[in-house]
Amino acid sequence: MYPIISKEQLNPTVARMVIHAPLVARKAQVGQFIILRAGERSKRMPFTVSDVDRELGTVAIIYQVVGAGTMELDQLQAGQSLHDFVGPLGTPSELEGLKKVCIVGGGVGCAIAYPAAKALHRMGATVHSIIGFRSWDLVILEEQFRQVSDRLRVMTDDGSHGEKGLVTNALQEWLEAGERYDQVITIGPLAMMKFVAATTRPFGVKTVVSMNSIMVDGTGMCGGCRVTVDGQTRFACVDGPDFDGHLINFDEAIARSRMYLPFEQHAREDACRLFQKEIR
Repeated sequence: MYPIISKEQLNPTVARMVIHAPLVARKAQVGQFIILRAGERSKRMPFTVSDVDRELGTVAIIYQVVGAGTMELDQLQAGQSLHDFVGPLGTPSELEGLKKVCIVGGGVGCAIAYPAAKALHRMGATVHSIIGFRSWDLVILEEQFRQVSDRLRVMTDDGSHGEKGLVTNALQEWLEAGERYDQVITIGPLAMMKFVAATTRPFGVKTVVSMNSIMVDGTGMCGGCRVTVDGQTRFACVDGPDFDGHLINFDEAIARSRMYLPFEQHAREDACRLFQKEIR
């Protein structure tokens, strides 16, 4: 069992959970993920490692309540325990040698982008960050990004916080103004990453995306996380999750991600009914 040390609500649907898992904390690196189960009969769910404290032996994850699995996870509070917490899995992000990087995060994807920004800042790189959300009430980690970024722009679709517009608007402006980056790292919804890669392509800037595909076992055996990269099948859990964004078949990845929406909706409705019965 893995004790939950703390739980913090970041916005109405996103929370940060710190788990005591010393063996995972000892080896976890930026870009890697864990797979957990809330209870003995719970589904396996992958989450990118958001932060690590090796001395305390803790690992932080940030999750958004979107389906039955995350609804069940969200029922747990500090003082309770997770049944399984396996990792670290995946290939660490390649950050060594980067001198100037632009980090582009969207929504809860900022939870994955922040560790990269933090690590690069610690390594002495120049970090420009762009984070985007639908509206002000969904903004997370703004102050944390501000502390590790040489420049930061916060974008909201409706203009209720920061600047009105998309992350690609800010990125396009910086690139057209002459900013040159060793790499752009973008993490967020598939459509967002697709258009960030399209924005950087004319400027010849290498763009790395994090493909958080559906995973079951995390070892490449199930094939659920497969993604087409430069015409070849790769597995996000063992070959990634980081890939060259200019080589990803995003249209295929987006189509595959939508295949499970009806099932997820049905599972969420069942979970809602179950939790309502328990409350009564």
